[in-house]
Amino acid sequence: MEQLSTFFNDRATPPNISIDLVGNCLGRAHTSHAAYPAEIVRRLRIHTNHIIPHCHRGKTTTDPPPVICSTSIPFLCSPIPLQKSPTDMELGTALLLLLLPFVALLLVYSGPVPWLKKKETNPSDPDGLLKCYPLIGVLPQFLKNRHRPLDWQKDLLAASPTNTIFLRLPGNVQGIVTANPANVEHILKSRFENYPKGPRFTSILEDFLGRGIFNADGELWRAQRKTASYEFNTKSLRNFVVENVQLEIRERLLPLLSRAARVDAVVDLQDVFERFAFDNVCRVSFNEDPGCLADEDGKGGGGRLSAMFALAFRDATSIVAGRFWYAIPIMWRIKKRLYIGSERRLRESISTVHDFATQIILSRKKKKQSSASSLAALPHQDLLSRFVAGEDNSDEYLRDIVISFLLAGRETTSSALSWFFWLLSSRPEVEHKILEELRSVRAARKLDSVWEGGEEAFAFEELKEMHYLQAVISEAMRLYPPVPVNSAVCVADDVLPDGTFVGKGWFMSYSSYAMGRMPAVWGEDCEEYRPERWVDEGGAFRPENPFRYPVFHAGPRTCLGKEMAYIQMKSIVASVLERFAVEVTEHGRYPEKMLSLTLRMRGGLPVRVRERAVVPP
Repeated sequence: MEQLSTFFNDRATPPNISIDLVGNCLGRAHTSHAAYPAEIVRRLRIHTNHIIPHCHRGKTTTDPPPVICSTSIPFLCSPIPLQKSPTDMELGTALLLLLLPFVALLLVYSGPVPWLKKKETNPSDPDGLLKCYPLIGVLPQFLKNRHRPLDWQKDLLAASPTNTIFLRLPGNVQGIVTANPANVEHILKSRFENYPKGPRFTSILEDFLGRGIFNADGELWRAQRKTASYEFNTKSLRNFVVENVQLEIRERLLPLLSRAARVDAVVDLQDVFERFAFDNVCRVSFNEDPGCLADEDGKGGGGRLSAMFALAFRDATSIVAGRFWYAIPIMWRIKKRLYIGSERRLRESISTVHDFATQIILSRKKKKQSSASSLAALPHQDLLSRFVAGEDNSDEYLRDIVISFLLAGRETTSSALSWFFWLLSSRPEVEHKILEELRSVRAARKLDSVWEGGEEAFAFEELKEMHYLQAVISEAMRLYPPVPVNSAVCVADDVLPDGTFVGKGWFMSYSSYAMGRMPAVWGEDCEEYRPERWVDEGGAFRPENPFRYPVFHAGPRTCLGKEMAYIQMKSIVASVLERFAVEVTEHGRYPEKMLSLTLRMRGGLPVRVRERAVVPP
């Protein structure tokens, strides 16, 4: 108890203090734990995060080639501050107090078991840093690295001779994580049918996405993929996307940055890109404008219903992402069944999103009935109109597939652009080459800058000519992929190309983040931001093998929106850099990675922008 008192007395006592009760275990070297919860409750008012770190227990196989005993325990903090209900806080506090003595007992009395230690020591880990404990596995090692879970996993994969590791979790859950391109091609293409999403993944997202294309397997996925693939390859949809991106840039993004430049204001560029992406993807999917970028507070300016939809969608995305990272997964299911806490908010948010989408679907169907059945007869060219003009699909089917595209469009491009601008801030020579390319494109139209010919945006054909710009964006996503880890389930026993056995029912994951930093894949300079690796001697963009660079996934599930994502990202970067110099305010600070459904920056990306009249020589 003296140690507990010292722990509190040695710390400042502001009105609110955040303490990691797991990382700072107070039960070490004690045999009685009943007094700890009482002392904590007496001293502090406790609030718990609605998302709990997820811990795994690792164990190596004895079959060659050797793999490393490790774990993968992403530590997620919600990307959006969410208001906790009293019921949620009371439940979280009660659970914490119940589990704290149990965890302390494990740490005190569960020293490394000799047979486990001997069996799980690997030649690539001569110092025995990954000791496995009963029940908790390598939790102590994870807690030591909880601030860098992706990089910790990357280090383990790099140390493995095959860039592959085996994981064992509590409850006999086990599986493989790889950063080996041959293995990735095997699971995403060669043996695609043996590695579906699986029930764990689909059950977590089903409330929100239903059985939409990103949450479907088998024949249901094939049917949606076939329809979506046809629509995404039409010239009319591509033109519709280009027009909407240009409109959002011209009427909202550039004016917002101009206002900030005039008053020398600090702008959170990550927040701006997220709002831009949501406005744009809503237009492309629904032809509805929530107006998030139109308002300074980002709450939406497209009407009350649109504003409610935008806020509900953001809230639902945050909460459903948290389900992946519960230390005890059954807890979110219990909260859902009891209709309390974050699960209650999730249901309310999903209801708002679904109601809004259903209203638009019904309205669009009425217009179809009063017009010819062709797409040309409909007043809109968005995705929903295209699906409505096709086969007679149910309202639920249409809602699920459109919401799936909303989710993908909102999260991915904003993540990629945020990391790109941060990388660019320390590479002025790269920025200079981009500006040279932009001026070269303008010269073909006899314009020194976009502002000489009015507010003329870059045309699609001009964007295609920006090879170096595509290289710098691709290189940024190599180092900071929007979706850093992807997972599936093994249907039948299998052996990967590197010789690793994968059992039936095991999870099978690949880490795009780690793969982009593997010397065996990208060379010894893999940690360096070097766009030149993406261009040939003639300066043309050189695509990479998708299984070596699975940022847009690969195989039959390759991202359908890849071309549209590049259109949006290249349009934004070209338009912003041509008119503004972007300066990161906290130069030299490495952003803290935050895992949500995508890889984000904790605290955003604060920048100042300085307007330039013309492209400098």
